[in-house]
Amino acid sequence: MKIAFQMDPIGDVDINADSSFRLAEEAQTRGHDLFFYSPDHLAFQEGEITARGHDLRVQRVQGEHAQLGHAREVKLADFDVVWLRQDPPFDMHYITSTHLLDRLAPGTLVVNDPFWVRNYPEKLLVLDFPDLTPPTSIARDLSTIKAFKEKHGDVILKPLYGNGGAGVFRLDVNDRNLTSLHELFVSFSREPLIVQKFLPDVSNGDKRVILVDGEPVGAINRVPAAGETRSNMHVGGRPEKIGLTDRDLEICAAIGPLLKEKGQIFVGIDVIGDYLTEINVTSPTGIQELERFDGVNIAGKIWDAIEARLG
Repeated sequence: MKIAFQMDPIGDVDINADSSFRLAEEAQTRGHDLFFYSPDHLAFQEGEITARGHDLRVQRVQGEHAQLGHAREVKLADFDVVWLRQDPPFDMHYITSTHLLDRLAPGTLVVNDPFWVRNYPEKLLVLDFPDLTPPTSIARDLSTIKAFKEKHGDVILKPLYGNGGAGVFRLDVNDRNLTSLHELFVSFSREPLIVQKFLPDVSNGDKRVILVDGEPVGAINRVPAAGETRSNMHVGGRPEKIGLTDRDLEICAAIGPLLKEKGQIFVGIDVIGDYLTEINVTSPTGIQELERFDGVNIAGKIWDAIEARLG
């Protein structure tokens, strides 16, 4: 097959942690042809969706891991699969790329399905499952956020479309910074904020459960560094081996059929204690850590699901 990766610069990735690199490596092992381009070089040109990028070969040698051919322009309709793998923020640049990639259907499979990536941003899709999630409010209005904090006391405040733990604040019952933080956020963004009741179980870790075509295939636990609330690996969280609990499986059973139906083949959900906090569909991570802990070829399972969809 011909496979294109729409992602951030591949020369910058950590080959021992990056999920896109692992997906490319597995595809190459299966004999597929690879092409790389950045979202800045995606275009609509007189009825054709095009990209300017490079033929790609990968190898597990950091610094020499991406061997790129000469720059060339391609028609993405000539590819079997296009991977939507650039990192958030989920801004208008990101959203526009999903609109363009929508136009490749049905001849080219885009993973994850860009229509539903656009309609199911990670911190909003969880709202469809109130029985699984902690108390949550989404608002830009300060009085609404203050009322939520007064009700629940200890809360987490974060940007609605952020990623990687950036801009996440814990405001406990004694905190007096909510108004100042609100002023800071609204000074540079017109987007709402999301505020959730703080879950003390986060001290035991924030579990990343990976689902492939709606089915759970394993989990890693991300433990916050000392003195830190956030457990994201981007900000120093430590990955640990962990199994799936009955509650994890209950959550996956509730959301899995919807993810499969909407073409969300590779998804990472976040679970703290008994609660679902995010459903990550834009550019989930965790493949390599899970493969090392469990000795399972997760990238292979993902490609099996893609090849099955293509028949």
